[in-house]
Amino acid sequence: GGYTGLSTGYHLKKLNPTLDVRLVESDVCGYGASGRNGGFSMTLFGLTKGITAFRFNDEKARAAQTYMEKAVDYLHDFITEHEIACDYEQSGYLLVGTSDAQVRRVEHDFKILEKWGLRGVERWDRKRLAAEFSTDFYKLGWFEPRCGILNPAKLARGLKRVAESEGVTIYEQSPVTGFSKERSGEFIVQTVDGAVRAEHLVIATNAYSILFPELRALQKPAFTHIVLTEPLTDAQLASIGWGCRAGVEDARDLIHYYRLTADNRIAMGGGDVSVGYGADLDKDLNEKVFRHLEGHITEVFPQLKGVGITHRWGGAVSITVVMAPVIG
Repeated sequence: GGYTGLSTGYHLKKLNPTLDVRLVESDVCGYGASGRNGGFSMTLFGLTKGITAFRFNDEKARAAQTYMEKAVDYLHDFITEHEIACDYEQSGYLLVGTSDAQVRRVEHDFKILEKWGLRGVERWDRKRLAAEFSTDFYKLGWFEPRCGILNPAKLARGLKRVAESEGVTIYEQSPVTGFSKERSGEFIVQTVDGAVRAEHLVIATNAYSILFPELRALQKPAFTHIVLTEPLTDAQLASIGWGCRAGVEDARDLIHYYRLTADNRIAMGGGDVSVGYGADLDKDLNEKVFRHLEGHITEVFPQLKGVGITHRWGGAVSITVVMAPVIG
């Protein structure tokens, strides 16, 4: 019932409307990472362009970047066409270097993009950054105007509506207790209250894949966290600038990612992560990380000292061994 399952169901019905497509979700659609993430529509693939190129070679890394650009454009068109009310803004994505080491990392990615002959990314120097933000924290910026920000849970609910309108049957509050493959080749998916018999089975479980022995070695669930401020006053908003409203991420290894919401709160996420092993997925709340994120808000924008925090949450996202999608 997350983005992968809902999108798979929707696109299968678009490809072949005669298919009987059933989606089984243990809680509500968007309950996992799809509803709890930072709300960025972005082209990121792997860690950095340099690491991706080193891991897969230049040709494949370039193909991944152009694919992700098309994906971001497609999501923009999909949200617009289906009128999904998810607070979507095509305000861009800004990767910032806040230290000399981070600047070198961003500079390296600029050189790789130039080598690939790709456009669509703007270089923001300190003067350009200062024109957008009232902070001395940023030294260099990588800006992609095609990207955007949105409310992730609202997007999941919107995707559910669109999938159902195409004829996908969705069962929420239906935990799967097991599945098996019959001699006929069909799958039997058992739930608490019934079973589904299917020719094909898609397991779209992201971080919860740790619960399947066959998938455990391919990925680990990494827990990331977010804090949300109270709505900023007009004076507070004016004091920090951020007129572009772009989603911001820094170039640290343990990144910070943050953006404005539709009602002008700051959602600040990232910092340290904790990795789950075995079936222990109860790491959503981490007081140490929450305190760090609250402090980072005023580290970037000292003028917001004393701003109230109204919500704090976390959740697991699947981190693969190669930091790229595993499909198959």
